[in-house]
Amino acid sequence: MLILMAGLPGCGKSTLSRALAMELRGTVLDKDQVRSALFVPSDIEYSTEQDDFCMAVMLKVAGYIFRKDPVRLVFLDGRTFSRTYQLRRATGFAEAIGQPWRILECVCGEETARRRLDSDPEHVAANRNFDLYLKVKDRFEEILLPKAVIDTDLPLEKAVALAKEALVPAH
Repeated sequence: MLILMAGLPGCGKSTLSRALAMELRGTVLDKDQVRSALFVPSDIEYSTEQDDFCMAVMLKVAGYIFRKDPVRLVFLDGRTFSRTYQLRRATGFAEAIGQPWRILECVCGEETARRRLDSDPEHVAANRNFDLYLKVKDRFEEILLPKAVIDTDLPLEKAVALAKEALVPAH
């Protein structure tokens, strides 16, 4: 199953996806890690074009993993999926290769996001800060596809349990 981790920066997508992958023996593909592996620092630009390119690479990797292990859970992390076309591209890919998909939208209070972003200055994405949170929030398109909303202000164990419930019907 392809799982799209959606939500604003600092809303716990990475923490939740890593916890779920560990518990469910899944794989996390992180856009920020992919970008840093593909581009030297001077070529990193955090543009939509580069984000889309990294996502295309991640989908290719997911396809490879699914060919080898069709029942694996693959989490797409590091992208907010704030635009409908981003969701459609990933869900369309999953459908084209016969894989079920789920969207987990992570949400939290604004102060929680600010605290998380301020406490992680070593994050691989140099543009990840509260200003980015506000910019993405301002242009975030409502997710109209089926999704599960996970409140990551809850303790991690509770958020993991809720996310697992959302994944069970298709897994």
